[in-house]
Amino acid sequence: MILVTNDDGIDSPGLVALARALTSVEEICVIAPNRNWTAAGHTKTLDRPLRVAEITLPGSRLKAFSSDGSPSDCVALGFLGLAPERPRLVVSGINTGPNMGSDITYSGTVSAAMEGVVSGVPAIAISLADYYQWDFHYAAQFAARLARRVLKSGLERDVLLNVNVPSGRRTDIRGVQVTRLGRREYNDELIRRKDPFGRDYFWIGGGPPGGTGEPGTDLHAVAAGYVSITPVQLDLTNHDLIEHIATWGLKA
Repeated sequence: MILVTNDDGIDSPGLVALARALTSVEEICVIAPNRNWTAAGHTKTLDRPLRVAEITLPGSRLKAFSSDGSPSDCVALGFLGLAPERPRLVVSGINTGPNMGSDITYSGTVSAAMEGVVSGVPAIAISLADYYQWDFHYAAQFAARLARRVLKSGLERDVLLNVNVPSGRRTDIRGVQVTRLGRREYNDELIRRKDPFGRDYFWIGGGPPGGTGEPGTDLHAVAAGYVSITPVQLDLTNHDLIEHIATWGLKA
């Protein structure tokens, strides 16, 4: 069984396209949040109960569970018993917008895939790298082919594949590259406004993130028209620094 989720919410056409495509691979269980959780990161709800409703995905006959929890909560719910059987793979997406470089530390899409890895199975996070126009057909078909290959060939259970698909027509896509994470450039700004009572409130705003990326990175591959697949592991240790910091002679 494949557990399918996202961070754009249960009504997202990207989720519907992904779920439809994955039915050709294996039985699926869809558990997704009932609202948009973009940039939620790896949020997990421990301070209140979670509510779940069974629905039909918009424009389809596919049954799904809609939860008021985060994307990570949705995956946890599936592994803790909401799914009819233990999933063998988690697929999260299709996100409306890229998740490249340090985006993955913010992304609810990638964090949902991380929760699959935490639960002991490999995962795929897939995003469509455009902020304004989305045609999910090719990305959904690519996700299904990749999921089939992962299930057939095997993938370490502590790894997720972060996939970014360039926008445009299928004929515009030049191929597939296996990449490393690039370095994002963020254009955030603090927007200060006043509410009707004269009190300040704030938006953290700004334009879409930039960054061209060096050859071999996800940013460079997508900009050149390639699908980017970045293997991501949860071990964030900087192993090269362990022995160096040990020489500092720090004492308790």
